[in-house]
Amino acid sequence: MAKEGALDELLTEVLSRYDNSPSPHLKEVTCAAIRHLHAFAREVNLTREEWFAGIMFLTQCGKISDDVRQEFILLSDTTGVSTLVEMLAYDASSSSLTDNTVLGPFHAGGSPDREFGESMLVDPDDGDRVVVRGVINDVDGNPIEGVLLDCWQNASNMFYAVQQPGIQSADNLRGIYHSQADGTYEIRSIRPVPYPIPSDGPAGDLLKKNGRNWWRPGHLHIWARHPDYKDLITHVFDVESEFLDGDAVFGVQRSLIREFKPDDGGELSTTFDIVLDRA
Repeated sequence: MAKEGALDELLTEVLSRYDNSPSPHLKEVTCAAIRHLHAFAREVNLTREEWFAGIMFLTQCGKISDDVRQEFILLSDTTGVSTLVEMLAYDASSSSLTDNTVLGPFHAGGSPDREFGESMLVDPDDGDRVVVRGVINDVDGNPIEGVLLDCWQNASNMFYAVQQPGIQSADNLRGIYHSQADGTYEIRSIRPVPYPIPSDGPAGDLLKKNGRNWWRPGHLHIWARHPDYKDLITHVFDVESEFLDGDAVFGVQRSLIREFKPDDGGELSTTFDIVLDRA
């Protein structure tokens, strides 16, 4: 193994090549990444064969990614990096704020606008029909009108519409809702079911080789946006779902778990109030 002094000299030389970067923040991020990569290689005494295996792993992640499937996001999710980034980006330390979680790899833009209480379900589905309703407030308890709620979830066959083009309708179980003047919103959908994340690629292989689970508990995605407030990416989890304690992408927050039960009208429903932080 090379002497520590020589390894330190190499790192110093590499970092010095970025001294003239025109972007201070780009230099900061790049140099930090280089320092940590060098530290990682030194910690595990990375061999040439391991280095090449890592290169090929990343190459395969790129090859399997396309407009629908993003293997690098999946890898980020399953290593907890996506959750870490969300925690850094959105400070939910205030007890009143709604907890955030991961975006996931299956969000798609261009979902259709839905009326208050309209169902997102387009295709036939044997799943139980459910209602998710609540009030969106600021930290002082004032209702927020006009919050855009970008919602999506998988069908009872465990696939999202973007995973099954030509099988599911493009707009199945996707929709854009808006909060009313009193802050209320209402979404109709199906009861979310657990599903396996794509495990036939490099990210899945890494999970399997390490004896890890590759399932997610049943959930509804909600991305709440308003120009005066910080974006909130969150989930509604079903308390009766499997894998709440072993989510493959570390997305479960206990505060986001809800019970679905019949309401006064006989519909299976849950209440999910949302508190947003000012931008």
